[in-house]
Amino acid sequence: MKALRWHDQKDIRLEEIDEPTVAPGKVKLKVKWCGICGSDLHEYLGGPIFIPVNEPHPLTKEKAPITLGHEFSGEVVEVGEGVSNYKVGDRVVVEPIFATHGHQGAYNLDENMGFLGLAGGGGGFSEYVSVDEELLHLLPDEISYEQGALVEPSAVALYAVRSSKVQAGDTAAVFGCGPIGLLVIEALKAAGATDIYAVELSKERQEKAKELGAIIVDPSQYEDVVQEIARRTNGGVEVSFEVTGVPVVLKQAIQSTRISGETVIVSIWEKGAEIMPNDIVIKERTVKGIIGYRDVFPSVLNLMRKGYFSADTLVTKKIKLDDVIEDGFHALINEKDQVKILVSAE
Repeated sequence: MKALRWHDQKDIRLEEIDEPTVAPGKVKLKVKWCGICGSDLHEYLGGPIFIPVNEPHPLTKEKAPITLGHEFSGEVVEVGEGVSNYKVGDRVVVEPIFATHGHQGAYNLDENMGFLGLAGGGGGFSEYVSVDEELLHLLPDEISYEQGALVEPSAVALYAVRSSKVQAGDTAAVFGCGPIGLLVIEALKAAGATDIYAVELSKERQEKAKELGAIIVDPSQYEDVVQEIARRTNGGVEVSFEVTGVPVVLKQAIQSTRISGETVIVSIWEKGAEIMPNDIVIKERTVKGIIGYRDVFPSVLNLMRKGYFSADTLVTKKIKLDDVIEDGFHALINEKDQVKILVSAE
């Protein structure tokens, strides 16, 4: 079968590999749609970050080359011995986290945690994948496969907002309006935040943020976006979210919060970032990070049923697996009007 494989930094290849078989406790899926994630781009441009290269991953026992893709939906085509919760024909999404004791407790913080599609175990940029039954969630009838491919990144956004101290009626700022940033705006709306400021240079992404109800702060239009946010909010927002992985933006996100404000770092970083500790100390601010998600997929699906995290708003292109490198990865790097690209192996 065809699969997109990561071999090294700036070396991904569409290759023919063996179709997976079904072991006991596993479910074989025909992949329907898979989204290209910012993490996939980071691995391509600056990796390895999560991908095991020198030593096999402790849980998957695999190392590069590995099949990419962790934001995907699919149809069950075969079930292994002992599988009781799924049957052939079921429509599902995959929660792609491996942890030592499975999805128990704070599984996203397990010291051996890895993502399917980054740590091995197959990936969504392929025709078929075989996964543990525990990783699956049924898609409600009213949610399409395309919408299902947004469940995983929406879970990141919802978990980020749930992990913050934001409360109904609070103000917030989202720095970076790529797919995750836009989904954070949606999650903030669901949480009851009022004025949500979106800091973004891209005109196309500004329009998407505006469509979602955010107030645009264009850095090219202001000498100091921090001062502009402070002016509009009488001293700063309660909570800011950094979703760019750009060092200067991290400083701005911290400085944009009011006294005792909080900054949540959502992005994955390719390099280090310098901050001024006094920006945190003098105003008793808090800075925290989140990784992935836990225990939020059911809530994401419920919110999708109510119209949140809409693929109609976020998806800007749908392509075939044959075109994933040029029309997918390269397009997201070079075309500023792209937000979320979905890939089909059919």
